[in-house]
Amino acid sequence: MITNGFTYFAVLAFLAAVLVGAEKLTKWKFFKFIPPVVLLYLLTMLLCTAGAWDMEATSAAYGALKNNILYAMLVLMLLRCDIRKVLKLGPRMLGGFFAASLSIAIGFVLTYAIMHGQLGSEAWKPLGALCGSWMGGSGNMIAVQAALNIPEADMAYALVIDSIDYSVWVMFLLWAISFAPQFNKWTKASTATLDEVCARLEAEQKEEDKHITFAGLLFLIGGALLVSAIGQNVGTAINGVAPWLDKATWTVLVVTVIALVAAVTPIGKIAGAAELSNVLLYMVIALLASRASLLELTEAPVWIISGFMILGIHGIILVALAKIFKLDMFTCGVASLANIGGTASAPILAGSYSGALVPVGVLMALMGYVIGTGGGILTANIMKFFA
Repeated sequence: MITNGFTYFAVLAFLAAVLVGAEKLTKWKFFKFIPPVVLLYLLTMLLCTAGAWDMEATSAAYGALKNNILYAMLVLMLLRCDIRKVLKLGPRMLGGFFAASLSIAIGFVLTYAIMHGQLGSEAWKPLGALCGSWMGGSGNMIAVQAALNIPEADMAYALVIDSIDYSVWVMFLLWAISFAPQFNKWTKASTATLDEVCARLEAEQKEEDKHITFAGLLFLIGGALLVSAIGQNVGTAINGVAPWLDKATWTVLVVTVIALVAAVTPIGKIAGAAELSNVLLYMVIALLASRASLLELTEAPVWIISGFMILGIHGIILVALAKIFKLDMFTCGVASLANIGGTASAPILAGSYSGALVPVGVLMALMGYVIGTGGGILTANIMKFFA
């Protein structure tokens, strides 16, 4: 069992390298169905479940690395972004986000209506708090918990769902994005604008990446880490005087603004940002999966099953709405994770599709923070009728 924090991170980094290298060297068709990023998530979860590292002993390393790397990754991805082009996607993304929010609320109500006998007559309260979280982030969960006067002890099972079910859902969406062409054909979604934005930005990136230099790479990684540090310090300070958004959200906002400003300066033309951001993307995904033990499935199985029912109903309704309104896979996937994962996850999924689209994930997640608390309280009160 690994107890050293550096060894723990080194193993995760090497596993990511092996999987990406295997895809490039072998060119197996297997990787078309299960991409390296999904395999990394799955294998890391299995290693965590098998007890490959001591969770308590490595928690300090995880805490020190995850957010620092995540925000640096966002900086590098946003440097490739021309926000003027991305904003063309606005109306469709807005519709996809609210479709995801509505389907999540319906999932909670239907699940509680079916399972309230097993969950208990007061389960609507912690489920309402969880709904707040799954409409935009943990800050909303705390707000709903306070509004409904839910004791900490009653939140335990909701937190288990938020951990294990969420982890599996992230892995599923990372896998599903590889089937975007087939899904878009089935829904008859027009991806012309999305493809145009991606193609133009990626063409610019390829042209610039012909000139990758050591000095440029060093400046990019050093600058990204510095912005990550500044963003967290400023985000914490703003949260102290404006607590209606949590520290993580303020940090993402600060980092996003700095990176988007830098993107329209000569810094945005420095080659190598895409490659470095992909490296950090794999590191973040491995770190997230390394804290998701499948052993948690044995804790409160009825609650875990209920969580998967909520996600299943959400997915079915979202797919139906995608068919009716001709929504594409990217819109549906990022809208879902913007609700359920918030600012910590939506940009990751957007970035796995195209680094140019990270701002879409950020903007959607921020919308979740606006509606999450009210949505959670409203959904909780609807569930109350079935108690």
